[in-house]
Amino acid sequence: MSRIDATFAALKAQGRKALIPFVTAGYPYADVTPELMHAMVAGGADVIELGVPFSDPSADGPVIQKAGDKALAFGIGLVQVIAMVREFRKTNATTPVVLMGYANPVERYDQKQARPGVASAFVKDASEAGVDGVLIVDYPPEECEAFAADLRAHNMDLIFLLAPTSTDERMQQVARVASGYVYYVSLKGVTGSGALDTNAVEAMLPRIRQHISTPVGVGFGIRDAATAKTISKVADAVVIGSKIIQLLEDAPRAQVGPVAQAFLQEIRTALDQG
Repeated sequence: MSRIDATFAALKAQGRKALIPFVTAGYPYADVTPELMHAMVAGGADVIELGVPFSDPSADGPVIQKAGDKALAFGIGLVQVIAMVREFRKTNATTPVVLMGYANPVERYDQKQARPGVASAFVKDASEAGVDGVLIVDYPPEECEAFAADLRAHNMDLIFLLAPTSTDERMQQVARVASGYVYYVSLKGVTGSGALDTNAVEAMLPRIRQHISTPVGVGFGIRDAATAKTISKVADAVVIGSKIIQLLEDAPRAQVGPVAQAFLQEIRTALDQG
């Protein structure tokens, strides 16, 4: 059982829902990420999604794009992100960490770090660092069977996005290769855009569950405790990213962890009130 599976199983047994914050690795300060991850766990995070900075992020809205640009300017790439997870794991062996990003950095990593007898340097290195899951936005499920098998062999999960426009066929394709959880993008468009229609989410979740047995997290548009609580009534997890990035944008170095922790504690309290 992967760390992600164990986390969701424990939460289900407690009648609780998962809180999954997203932050861009290397933002807002190049060296703050491991410390920030620990603060988010203290605030109630059950799984952490760590964004891998990329120069052409097709699914990211302006807030996360700006964060990614700043991290890239600091020289943060996949090598540094994996090192951050390794540092986090020195004192946290239980909280699952998911790397979220795009195909280009992963494939470039494999090219640059290639070594004999290793099918994917990225998979091997991420696993050894303590990564638990990977979400590659532009990897289609029908082309991911070998990658998913390699991840599972290293006790990592391959997570996919679903959208309001996803067809039943697409959901079936995802179901064949996905593990850990799936991430339902509750809005048409990019991260941080538009107002969340909770009724539409409530209508979509049963349809997703007809095809997919893994837990379903919902994100894109969850910005406060009230919305998170509403979504948690139908989803297995709530994912919050853009709002956290905004809160951290102008935070002094010493306040980055405390600001994220305080915000997540509000969300955690709302989720646990049921």
